[in-house]
Amino acid sequence: MRRRGRGPRFSFRATGIPQSLRVAWTLLRNAADGSLGALLDLGVPAGHRPARRERRTARQARRLARTLGTLKGAFAKAGQFAASRPDLLPAPALEAFAGLRDRVPPLPLASLRGVLEEELGAPLEERFARFDPAPLGAASVAQAHRAALPDGAPVVVKVQYPWLEASLPADLAILRRLLGLAAARARRTPPDAGRLFAEFAAGLAEELDFQREARVAAEIAANLAEDSRVVVPRVVASHSTRRVLTMHWLPAVPLADTAALARLGVSPGEVLEILARAYARQVFVDGLFHADPHPGNLFVVDEPEAARRPRVLFVDFGLSKRLDPTLRREMRLAIYALLRGDTGGFLAGMERMDMIAPGARPAAERAVAAMLERLRGEGADPLRLGGDRVLGLKDEAKRLLQETPGIQLPNDLLHYAKTLSYLFALGEQLDPDVDLMKLSVPYLLQFLAASD
Repeated sequence: MRRRGRGPRFSFRATGIPQSLRVAWTLLRNAADGSLGALLDLGVPAGHRPARRERRTARQARRLARTLGTLKGAFAKAGQFAASRPDLLPAPALEAFAGLRDRVPPLPLASLRGVLEEELGAPLEERFARFDPAPLGAASVAQAHRAALPDGAPVVVKVQYPWLEASLPADLAILRRLLGLAAARARRTPPDAGRLFAEFAAGLAEELDFQREARVAAEIAANLAEDSRVVVPRVVASHSTRRVLTMHWLPAVPLADTAALARLGVSPGEVLEILARAYARQVFVDGLFHADPHPGNLFVVDEPEAARRPRVLFVDFGLSKRLDPTLRREMRLAIYALLRGDTGGFLAGMERMDMIAPGARPAAERAVAAMLERLRGEGADPLRLGGDRVLGLKDEAKRLLQETPGIQLPNDLLHYAKTLSYLFALGEQLDPDVDLMKLSVPYLLQFLAASD
């Protein structure tokens, strides 16, 4: 009964009852909020009602996001998944769910000790010389702690929440029903809700396998080995399993902390160039990329040589994506179509990838034509766009997705777009004078010239 988190403490959660009650209570509160709000709207001028409805949507999304974050695991991942779907959700909901990436409440070490000792095969005190009970951070499926190996080497230990395996079947069943309810009530029903859920479940299964994460980290490190200014922490195999991942620790400061970079004497522009080349290689050449580039996962190594030769540290490879050959080929054809302004060619690729629902072709064609017209208006050569204009085009594309029913994008493609979008946003924040497009073009040309 105590193997793999299935002991008595978690058997009740494995039934799905507590999660169902928690979600149902939140949905009832949101329904009551919506009904009361609609009633109160009758007493205000018609012109004020849309803004009031938008505020209600945001409030209800925040309430649901808090519930999903508290339940962790598949529920928190579902909220994060929803935050990446501008083709399906309004902006207020996207913003509320996006907060789950950084605001998942941690568990006390006592709740995790059983997983650590079961996976590592010995008491915690025998496997580590020191283990900090205060977590460095908590995410949807795990939290990380500083520790030291018996030889004193500093490490970071990522440990999975203990109930995840036991409750996963029930959690997914609840989320499937929740998706059905959302689709029934939404103004924009997903063209293929089954495919959407399958993509989510497959991605979650990958993130729960820390041995896969270790392999991916090693592969990305090998791909970037020629650039000594990119650092991927080494996995400690003796202290890593499918539910525990131990990696060597390096002192570092967050890449977005400009005050800390100034203390190290590091130029933000130089760091940005290292990061841009590393990501351009991953997404355009290798096809395997670190797909979670938020501020908690990117650092500059804190070392005496940093001012002269800074190194960028990547951490947390749980959300890494490998683009399959079909998607890479279609992306290549789509970029060719964008460069030529070929609306028909772009739409044909979308149809080959089942991105357009039956009957939605006219609306999709209008949206794509508008996007290409906007691109032509930005200049003759799209490869020479600056970071601010790239971000403007990204916002335009997101708006078109939100306003065009019948379009559903593959989740891996959205991760790809999100990764590049974050890179350009970071560029605008750290040093707008760094030409990220110019740095990326050599890798993009390699991608366009490849045949897979």
